[in-house]
Amino acid sequence: MDMTLNDDQLMIQQMAKKFAQSELAPVADQLSGDGGREIFLANLKKLAELGFMGLNIDGQYGGTEAGTIIFSLAITEIAKACASTAVTMSVTNMVAEVIQVVACEKQKEKYLPKLCSGEYPAGCFCLTETTAGSDPSNMKTNAILDGDEWVLNGSKQFITSAEYAGVFVVWAVTDKSLSRGKGISCFLVERNAPGLSISKAEEKMGQNASATNEVVFDDCRIPKDALMGELNQGFKVAVSELAGGRIGIGSLALGVGLAAMDYARVYITEREQFGQPIANFQGLQWMMADAYTDLEAARLLLMNAADTKEKGLPFSKQASMAKLFASEKANNACYTALQMMGGYGYVKEFPLERYSRDVRITTIYEGTSEIQRVIIARELLREIS
Repeated sequence: MDMTLNDDQLMIQQMAKKFAQSELAPVADQLSGDGGREIFLANLKKLAELGFMGLNIDGQYGGTEAGTIIFSLAITEIAKACASTAVTMSVTNMVAEVIQVVACEKQKEKYLPKLCSGEYPAGCFCLTETTAGSDPSNMKTNAILDGDEWVLNGSKQFITSAEYAGVFVVWAVTDKSLSRGKGISCFLVERNAPGLSISKAEEKMGQNASATNEVVFDDCRIPKDALMGELNQGFKVAVSELAGGRIGIGSLALGVGLAAMDYARVYITEREQFGQPIANFQGLQWMMADAYTDLEAARLLLMNAADTKEKGLPFSKQASMAKLFASEKANNACYTALQMMGGYGYVKEFPLERYSRDVRITTIYEGTSEIQRVIIARELLREIS
């Protein structure tokens, strides 16, 4: 596989890098605190105007048509500066992609331009519930057809961007008589739908600018044509789209890990002990060499998964491998970088403690590392069955 980027890919990657450095990096610490929501939303709008909220969406709907490889590269560049912005960008792109793949033409024309342009600050992927995390087939949210309307009841947990999203892609049980996972359908729910409410944002360890909320449906009434795709066939849609989302989260983890190591690498050339820069000490050199080697391997796994998806080939195993390796090694890299900086790495004046908090969730959301191993093993065994 030729890993050389073409001119368009290089241009968009550099655009993402420039935006991250000029717009996101200066406010990342502020966004990590309690304030900065207006700045955060303003930056999402700017990203949309640059084409980053529809990277793999057709131009007729306002998308960039840049493809999955540049999606991965762009997420990595944005995450180097602000993981909260990167996860919002990743999920919004995922929502746009599932609409493009599954929705009817009328639904595409209605929602995709609003996501790509930034008219909707974000989109929501409403799958997880308190009893349906790693096992989404166990969801309890249900939808019943009442005349010309569907009535939704239930709740979704840990939903990224819920409090400022314009449209929610929601999964609900529509036929309880079918076996688990077989009677689930997918719906497009607008923010102002009667009966939809959003709970207070969770207080999290990291990625604080990215809102994470519970979404509650209490006799939430939506039009009959809000059904997206085929009735009772929504679960396989969720499984398919989660695989693409894993490329995004793996790329985000890579960006945070690289940011941490890049900062520590400069620091050890400036910090002196025993009359010389600590970069001269072999112990630190080996720590740095191992971390960068792991991160480069993660990058190659992500590029392989993105390339496989872009070619229209099955990519579930590749995406899970990339997400598993990238998120685990990025966590290791952040703690290695913090260790290289010693006590200063633990002080909030420096960004290492923020990187370490922001990266931790990457081994959990979009499927835990343990679930990725299950998927990888299942695919490996399927190949010989």
